[in-house]
Amino acid sequence: MNKYMEIAKNKSISGFTNKEGGPFGAVIIDNEGNIIAEGNNQVLCKNDPTAHAEIVTIRKACEKLKTYDLSDYILYTSCEPCPMCLSAIIWSNIKTVYYGCTREDAENIGFRDNAIYEYLKGENKNLIDLKQLDRDGCIKAFEEYKKKNGVIY
Repeated sequence: MNKYMEIAKNKSISGFTNKEGGPFGAVIIDNEGNIIAEGNNQVLCKNDPTAHAEIVTIRKACEKLKTYDLSDYILYTSCEPCPMCLSAIIWSNIKTVYYGCTREDAENIGFRDNAIYEYLKGENKNLIDLKQLDRDGCIKAFEEYKKKNGVIY
């Protein structure tokens, strides 16, 4: 087994054994194979639905490296990233991701990633009632940000 994937798998096991969250673990390494950060799902112990293994690990790596740009780093995760984690990976500029289990494997043990994938494809519209409100007032902040040449990441 790949040594980094084994670490991710072991993080997933320790996380659910310690009742921190679901069976998910992740590791971020640099191009020389140095481990930058490790993490596991902590949704239950943090009462935070965003505390997925990949996001916990990205946060740790960014804090350690003092950057929001992880372009030169590689992520290993014990399961195919859910849509939220996939978005966080893309926002952090990680370009290479290795995963173990599939989203179907996650669904087979009760996780509901597929409902979100369906929503993103334009299906399952009953998942959330998403409505636009007060754009004219809110757009002013965007216009001001653009005038001040705000950082785009």
